[in-house]
Amino acid sequence: MAGTTRLEAINQILAAIGETPVNTLESGYLEAVLADNFLKEVDKEVQSRAWNFNTEYAKTFTKTISGEIVLPTNILRVDASLNPSSKDLVQRGLRMYDRGNHTYIIDEDVTLDIVIQIDWEDLPEPAKRYIIDRAARKNQDRVVGSGTLHDFTLIDERESLIYLKEFDNISEDNNIFDNYSVYRVIDRNRGRYNGSY
Repeated sequence: MAGTTRLEAINQILAAIGETPVNTLESGYLEAVLADNFLKEVDKEVQSRAWNFNTEYAKTFTKTISGEIVLPTNILRVDASLNPSSKDLVQRGLRMYDRGNHTYIIDEDVTLDIVIQIDWEDLPEPAKRYIIDRAARKNQDRVVGSGTLHDFTLIDERESLIYLKEFDNISEDNNIFDNYSVYRVIDRNRGRYNGSY
């Protein structure tokens, strides 16, 4: 079974405020255009939070001829803490900036952790569900403003967020040894053993 399409998502947002569905993304129907705008806004907002499905670790970026590190247009967040140089790099727009030297000229390749915006079709279904439910709630709050509908859509949004977090945790393949607190408990007696119990 195929995942939820963008058209289906827009129709679900419209249904949350009692509007009729549309047959095409280019319907020109004002409420459908608003629903699509909310969907795009929330899609970017949710993906900016950095989930396992849209985060890439230790990705190398090559400097340009002019010595700059230029990022792709689908980059939402960058963490340069893995960069082995002593440079203090931060993202500014779609370029990396060296705060210590006050320049965009980095003059070396860098390794970055990045969060990218994935196309709608490539998102996992739990992420789509949460984005739709959140967009439906925001659309309802701004367009209709019904307290009762807000409560219903908020319940849906919270349930889908729980499901998305569960999905994300499972896909990370974490175990108890990935947690520093657990490691401290396991390792607390190291060096104390004196040969007797």
